[in-house]
Amino acid sequence: MKVIKAGVVPERIAPGRPQQNGRHERLHLTLKQETASPPARSLRAQMERFATFHRHYNEERPHEALGQVPPARLWRPSTRHWDGVLREPDYAAGCTLRRVRSSGEINWRGRLLFVSQVLVGELVALEEVAEDTWLFKYGPLHLITLKGRQAYRPGRAQTLAVGPAGRKNRA
Repeated sequence: MKVIKAGVVPERIAPGRPQQNGRHERLHLTLKQETASPPARSLRAQMERFATFHRHYNEERPHEALGQVPPARLWRPSTRHWDGVLREPDYAAGCTLRRVRSSGEINWRGRLLFVSQVLVGELVALEEVAEDTWLFKYGPLHLITLKGRQAYRPGRAQTLAVGPAGRKNRA
């Protein structure tokens, strides 16, 4: 979650739609074919393969999307400057805020709701967007939508399945 505190906003693709991320998928295929199939005999040799791949992929290999030019010829340092400070996420006025406990839970409507061990200690928000419909957020990320009391069934463990935005909780 530190990347979000550093100002990076992850982007998601639709579930089951790897073609929306084709460039990334292609990079992984090429990386695997050229460096790990089969793997090197030692960690040092594997690291050397990765370094060679990195140099070749960025400095020599032409990329179709870049007009058959290697990326290193077009790359420029970012004009954005990061001051090195991790900042707590900002939430809109009117959001209900909760800090995730060491158990990975938040207190919501008088019950403990398991969110994630990943978010322990983090401030999360629930924003009501319609009558009894809430968006569960961490910073700019919409993690899940809660509708009614579907996630609060007495006598059962309460779990919030953090997944793609818009997916309903199945406690």
